[in-house]
Amino acid sequence: MKDTIRFAGKLSFVIFLLLLLFSFAMFQGGFVSWFLFFATLPIFLYHLGLLFYPIKNWHMTRNLSRYVARAGDCIEVTLHIKRSIPYPLYYCICEEVFPDSLRKADDFSERHRFLGQSDKLNISRRLKKIIFPGFKREIELPYVIDQIPRGEHRLQAVRVRAGDVFGIVTKEHVFHVDDRIVAMPNERPVRMTESMNSFDQGSASSHSVHLKNTNVATGIREYMPGDKFSSIDWKQTAKKNTVITKEFEQEKSTNTLLVLDACHYEGLNELAFETGIELTLSLLETVQKQTSRTGFLSIGENTAYFPLHHDPGKKDWIRRHLTRIQPGGTVPFSVKLREEMMQITSGANMIFVTTHLDYEFQDVIKQVRQRTKNLVVVLIQASGLISRHEHNMIHQLRSEGLVINVLTEDELAQKMIEVNIV
Repeated sequence: MKDTIRFAGKLSFVIFLLLLLFSFAMFQGGFVSWFLFFATLPIFLYHLGLLFYPIKNWHMTRNLSRYVARAGDCIEVTLHIKRSIPYPLYYCICEEVFPDSLRKADDFSERHRFLGQSDKLNISRRLKKIIFPGFKREIELPYVIDQIPRGEHRLQAVRVRAGDVFGIVTKEHVFHVDDRIVAMPNERPVRMTESMNSFDQGSASSHSVHLKNTNVATGIREYMPGDKFSSIDWKQTAKKNTVITKEFEQEKSTNTLLVLDACHYEGLNELAFETGIELTLSLLETVQKQTSRTGFLSIGENTAYFPLHHDPGKKDWIRRHLTRIQPGGTVPFSVKLREEMMQITSGANMIFVTTHLDYEFQDVIKQVRQRTKNLVVVLIQASGLISRHEHNMIHQLRSEGLVINVLTEDELAQKMIEVNIV
């Protein structure tokens, strides 16, 4: 309705000017008056043609250099405009309508420098470019989206404005062009001071990377994804015409569960949370290389649990989850953790990744320790944002034998992040 009223107003204004000049020539008469009328007549006809020119019939496409990237990367974008009628246009302004998810910028290499300034993540990302199409049928408009934040981003619209030299007639249309960009979290090299392996022959965990399986084979079974190549029984494989592996006396690698705090709280440091996402993914990769069964639990607005069993596709599920997840929910992490612990099998080593500590968390941790072999807490926060209350809690928990890793700007600036587990 508004567009119709606006079109009628502009059309009336152009016709009014044309009639006004014609009336002046009629009443004034003479060569000069008619010369002015006929000299300006093409201009008025151009404006009338521009009013009825349908820019909505343009064909708009968007090409991206890649659709899957890492957080902090750059993507080259090219907008292609194809016109069936090359009506002369003096200028054209193209504006990419960015979603709210792209109102942030993530500089992976420099993030640790601004860990205490969470507002550095938020920017006003705009793209407006003016072009002069003239009689061109095809127009290309390249630009770059840099420092892409982690997550899934949908580019859905391009706004185009065109008009005449005098600004009397302007045309505007929003083209709906849907493209999706996926920015996956980065991984940081992590060094764990000890690995976690245990065997049924003893109750205590053995912290050594160099333990070898010396158990005696007790049977055979069909090959399953993830089995070692060296355990294949070639004689039985040839006899049964299917891949058969030797089954050893039950060896038990320590189950490890990694828990991510994705709950929202007042004063949440978004830069610390993004670093926690990267560290979580890095820890999962590191732990999976040292143990055969690794689980992941994400506690936020929604809880996602990836059980402790070998699944080749589990890594992709976790990676996709960490790509999409954002801090949310109104229930504190400690409350939801207490609920989830009752549903998780006891006996696993646990690693908590969080950006916030409170008194209730301290109470829950003491209960969780009774159900686990080894418990490690990784706190990621700027040194200036760790409160005195949190410092006191860290000191008290450490005095009780709990392993707490505090990662601030100094630790995150290192090429290799060290995490103590014992």
